[in-house]
Amino acid sequence: MGKLVGKTSLITGAASGFGKGMALRFAEEGSDIIMFDLDSEGMNETSRQIQEINSECRIFTSTIDVSDFESVSQGVNTLLDQDLEINILVNNAGWSHPNQPLLDVDQNTLRKVYAINVFSIFNLTHAIVPHWRQLGGGVMLNISSTAGSRPRPGLTWYNSTKGAVNTLTKSLGVELAPDNIRVCGIAPVIGNTALTETFMGVPNTPENRERFLQTIPLGRYCEATDVAEAALYLVSEQANFITGVILEVDGGRCI
Repeated sequence: MGKLVGKTSLITGAASGFGKGMALRFAEEGSDIIMFDLDSEGMNETSRQIQEINSECRIFTSTIDVSDFESVSQGVNTLLDQDLEINILVNNAGWSHPNQPLLDVDQNTLRKVYAINVFSIFNLTHAIVPHWRQLGGGVMLNISSTAGSRPRPGLTWYNSTKGAVNTLTKSLGVELAPDNIRVCGIAPVIGNTALTETFMGVPNTPENRERFLQTIPLGRYCEATDVAEAALYLVSEQANFITGVILEVDGGRCI
């Protein structure tokens, strides 16, 4: 029997990258999947692949801007009105400004990065926590980054959002523990995602990839499967006494 049979997982940013990897892995373990993303075509492709893995998986997709409080609230309430129980929330959607000198990042870019990386957690927390209090518990997983604890130059403002995600995760874990709500985080190192070139600030060439790989002791990028396996553990019953942790999935980058 799968580790998530009988559970329903809401994953933001599940149309690609780490979010897609988690959606596929959770479905493989028996979870029904809800996806919030602005990329409807990407969600359709993730849905197709989920069906190949688990034809019995119930899939719900919503084209939602997770940085918009009202949109998130309406999206969650629409699901709850269908008598769905949402047991697991993965705040995965993220964005970054390009790797560049800190004074070259303008205010609008800063607002967008904070809106997607930080305000989205505020929005989903407000939408989901009352539901979990009625259910008697739930699990939140926030996808952070090694940038929150081992920042790289050129990503100062992005780094600060991931520092906020780390602190939010710990604080939420403490405050929501009496409600039997666990809150954990994962901090991946740079991976093969749509944001790879943005993080680098240079073209995604073999030569430039090698320069970044030299900063990762295990000598490779983080893959979606690496994050998915770590996420599966943290949201499963095997981790039912773990809350407030930030698990580094980084090949030794933060040592």
